[in-house]
Amino acid sequence: MEVALSTMTTAAVAAPGVGEFAWRTVVLDDPRADEMLVRIVATGLCHTDLTVLAGRQPTELPAVLGHESAGVVQAVGSGVTRVRPGNHVLLTFNSCGHCARCRSGVPTQCESFFARNFSGRREDGTTPIHGEDGAPIGGQFFGQSSLAQHALVSERSVVPTETSDEDELATLAPVNCGVQAGVGTVLNVLRPQPGDSIAVFGAGAVGLSAVLAARLTAATTIIAVDIVDSRLKVAGELGAKHLVNSTGIDLPATLRELVGGTGVTHIVETTGVPTLLEQAIEAIASNGTVAVVGAPQAGTRASFNVNAMIDGRTVRGVSCGASDRINFIPTLVELHRQGRLPFDRMVRTYAPDELWQAVADARSGHTLKPVIRFAN
Repeated sequence: MEVALSTMTTAAVAAPGVGEFAWRTVVLDDPRADEMLVRIVATGLCHTDLTVLAGRQPTELPAVLGHESAGVVQAVGSGVTRVRPGNHVLLTFNSCGHCARCRSGVPTQCESFFARNFSGRREDGTTPIHGEDGAPIGGQFFGQSSLAQHALVSERSVVPTETSDEDELATLAPVNCGVQAGVGTVLNVLRPQPGDSIAVFGAGAVGLSAVLAARLTAATTIIAVDIVDSRLKVAGELGAKHLVNSTGIDLPATLRELVGGTGVTHIVETTGVPTLLEQAIEAIASNGTVAVVGAPQAGTRASFNVNAMIDGRTVRGVSCGASDRINFIPTLVELHRQGRLPFDRMVRTYAPDELWQAVADARSGHTLKPVIRFAN
């Protein structure tokens, strides 16, 4: 296969069976009609990146990962109309734009969502990234593969932003996945009503974003659940009323007691641990909802008492916060600027040569949201 030698850049390549990233020189194709070249300013490390790196998701490796990023457009394909070179952009999930779900404004339920975001390939099966020897490397992960100094990005993954300050642009990078997922699950899906209760399972970046979102609603009881006290402390600082370390306790009984015995109105399950999902279903109130956000290893199953669902309990999967991205991400940016969504308190910035430390800190929970900041 002939490779268009348009851009040579440095990218963190995830190799099969290694469980680590390695910085390599790679070659990016010229942008197709619906693609653009973006210089990456910053990229957040997400739990999804780490599960793919560990081989627990069916993304073919080697590949360049990274899917919550911010950057500056360098070149655009002939069909790109929403941005031009020099524009500052935020990079988020990909979608086709023409299926029934995309046309109805629900791109997170795109009929080709998995293929476009997890396969490491374009729709036609090609990849825009190759090694210096011409060997293909998976690209356009979530339409971007942005753990790199430059990325060839699908136009559908791009959200323009007005900021011209690259320091602010770097701060906004986590908005595009972790923050969007947590906040969107609460505001777009659960939509707590006055007096409702909401429990968040997992006080990582997604869970803490859900706590921040709950604070923006009329819910009067916000509960954070985790097994790490330092994370729970942060959840309390960000607005959780009750902090529950779930180690060795009857979690459903504890939650019911905190809300007067009736069950929790809404639960956001971000951990991907099947037993916690099962306990969440036990803990919700009649007509309550469990939002399933955490993604365990492909093929993982959980079980529940079917009869417990008859009185209106709901279990609902949520991807990327059910966001339309074009309207929702700018809203998150504005809420952050107003000080009402201080997700930057979760962020620690790392240089590219500290990527190994960022991965270790993310795996250990030492850092809630590592962000790799590239030099100008």
